[in-house]
Amino acid sequence: MLLSIRSLTKLFPGTRALDDVDLDIAAGQVHALLGENGAGKSTLIKCLTGAYRRDGGTVMLDGAPIDPRSTLQAQELGIGTVYQEVNLLPNLTVAQNLMFGHEPRRFGLTDTRAMRAQARQTLARYGLDIDVDRDLGRYSVAIQQIVAIARAVRISGKVLILDEPTASLDAAEVRMVFDVLRSLRDHGMAIVFVSHFLDQVFDLADQVTILRNGRRVASQPIAGLDRMTLVEQMLGRALEDVVAGPAADAAPAAPILRFQGMGRAGTIQPFDLDMGAGEVVGLAGLLGSGRTETAELLFGIRPAQTGTALDDAGPIDLRTPRAAIAAGFGFAPEDRKTDGIVADVSIRENIILGLQARRGWARPIPRAEQNRLADDYIRQLDIRTSGREKPIGELSGGNQQKAVLARWLAMNPRFLILDEPTRGIDVGAHAQILRLIRDLTRGGLSLLIISSELDELVAVADRVIVLRDRAHVAQLTGGAVGADAIMRAIAGTGEAA
Repeated sequence: MLLSIRSLTKLFPGTRALDDVDLDIAAGQVHALLGENGAGKSTLIKCLTGAYRRDGGTVMLDGAPIDPRSTLQAQELGIGTVYQEVNLLPNLTVAQNLMFGHEPRRFGLTDTRAMRAQARQTLARYGLDIDVDRDLGRYSVAIQQIVAIARAVRISGKVLILDEPTASLDAAEVRMVFDVLRSLRDHGMAIVFVSHFLDQVFDLADQVTILRNGRRVASQPIAGLDRMTLVEQMLGRALEDVVAGPAADAAPAAPILRFQGMGRAGTIQPFDLDMGAGEVVGLAGLLGSGRTETAELLFGIRPAQTGTALDDAGPIDLRTPRAAIAAGFGFAPEDRKTDGIVADVSIRENIILGLQARRGWARPIPRAEQNRLADDYIRQLDIRTSGREKPIGELSGGNQQKAVLARWLAMNPRFLILDEPTRGIDVGAHAQILRLIRDLTRGGLSLLIISSELDELVAVADRVIVLRDRAHVAQLTGGAVGADAIMRAIAGTGEAA
């Protein structure tokens, strides 16, 4: 075995990010590393590449123990890494990027002619015939990824770790990169492939290892592996353990919003979506399937390149978040600490942000109205605080989430997007937010909810749209909204239209 990991452990304050993980990587093999957010994949990679020091366990490379103390030392040992965001220098030429730090020398100076020749020779092995004197940033992301792979292999040459390398590529570009990876595998390279795209995993990988909550839960050949089993291993639940969906089909709500052919190249394939008044639509799928990308497109964070948004009055401008807010849209993001709250300012100031943005900063909300709004929502949502002026960063996660919801409710939206609204909060706050979601719909508010918790979607959603590999692949309604059916659609074994 080329790379052998035993009992790898990494501790952070209050958590075991990796808990006695074993992993074997063979030469001439593509080994997929899968798991949901927080499973430990990134931590494992950082321990292997010297970005983190491990707290326990052993790593053997070619039969010898290794303990890299930096990414440079890991490269010298033979372990190279390529990330989703190409970590090269776009303002340097292809040749300079490929040879950076390892340039051929003549009389103590860089031998530019030799560098160009070596760059052309290297890239020819990857089927690339490009101008190596051209700035790297002028080429497509796929070409940049191949250059990054070529550099990593040239420097390291034993183990190549790819962390979401296809996340920004279209189908043709993915095929181009996969051709390169198969060639490397056939020449004896050990490749670790981290991806959330199951179709790509089944297309490329020879072996797959599943991590969940810092532990290895399965490691098996991809040949003959059932997709349903793989999804269950990732999500940590068997079909018989999940609850059933609604007992009967509900009459569909009349649409008040229509999204037709909305899409963005490399982000989400074109989709149609109707939203009815008082309707809750859930988005389900594995991490990386396109759930958040759908939400960000609808809110103008990543503007659509195709399609149209309509209401009864005609087209809606969704080119920016400001335009979406003006149209009566709200968005509570998944990462509330980074994207949802302004931690150092008060609960009051956080709650009035959305309404103030909708009114425009030239029309400031009077302080008395700010106080009234904050006090009303603190009471209605049971935000546990000593007062409205307390910095929101001092609240618990559940109370922060309720304050983010209060921000959007204060502007009386007609369409609200909630991305993982109950992630990282305690059981009591979880139940309160689910009850709040039900209450909101009685007033006619349309809700789009993204959640990894299948029980949560089954409990609140009138319809569930399932995504896979950045495409909307199935829709479940009424009595068909069940965790079993959702999981089968995620796995691609039981799609519904």
